Amino acid sequence: MSVVLSPGSVEDAVAMLAEHAEAMPLAGGATLVAMRNAGLVEPTHLIDLDCIAELRGIERDTTGGIRIRAMTRHCETAACTDLTGSLLVLRRAAGMIANRVVRNMGTMGGSVANADPAADYLPALACCDAVLEVAGPEGRRKISIHDYVQGWYETALEQGEIITAITLPAPVAAPSAYRKIARVTGDYATASCAMALDPDGKGLRAAIGACGPGPLRDRDAEAVLRGRLDDPEAVLDFAACLAALADPVDDVRGSAEYRLRLIPRLVTSVLSEIALQTEVA
Repeated sequence: MSVVLSPGSVEDAVAMLAEHAEAMPLAGGATLVAMRNAGLVEPTHLIDLDCIAELRGIERDTTGGIRIRAMTRHCETAACTDLTGSLLVLRRAAGMIANRVVRNMGTMGGSVANADPAADYLPALACCDAVLEVAGPEGRRKISIHDYVQGWYETALEQGEIITAITLPAPVAAPSAYRKIARVTGDYATASCAMALDPDGKGLRAAIGACGPGPLRDRDAEAVLRGRLDDPEAVLDFAACLAALADPVDDVRGSAEYRLRLIPRLVTSVLSEIALQTEVA
């Protein structure tokens, strides 16, 4: 049975993690509790982050950027009206996580820290060029989402570090969308795609999820595609570049081959969805 500790601040939480070598931070608990019940992890102590005020809430900074603190629940992100335009993709991803019970319990910080390749946030955050704020024994630092995932369930977090917030650039008036293919509604993705159009409508940012250890994004290919979004061959070439980055696995949600076939279908379908948003606007 794990001992539950309740720190009053981020600094207290970091100190507790340093004091107890087999301790783990507890955010919403949606994943950690299930992993512990399955015998996959056996922490001696759980450092409960729920009562740390600094880790709660969504706010705008002086530049118009959005700062989502780590203990923000999925349901709060899904309902956040500040996530508009180019950042609407993140709101959409939050609304597709699991079911209402999990969305009311789980947190963005906990999900990102777990870094499940099939989870919904990572491709959306990659599409938004998010930056993670973390705190640890050596102090506080920032990590670009593009440098965060370093392998299967391996991240740039050092021992004893916790995510404190996720920061996003100011939203711009450009459509964005998120779509995933899953066995049933609310399941982890077999493959997913997050996409946001540039404000001038000539280029895009896109990231694929669940087809490798982390989200797949190719900014060189995005540059080549710029100005050619209405060219079907150019779009398929772009999707092929993303597929070339993929390292999918066979699992209960689909084979590696199936996932590779889904990538161009997701890219074209999400781009079509964005085009419809543009026409409506």
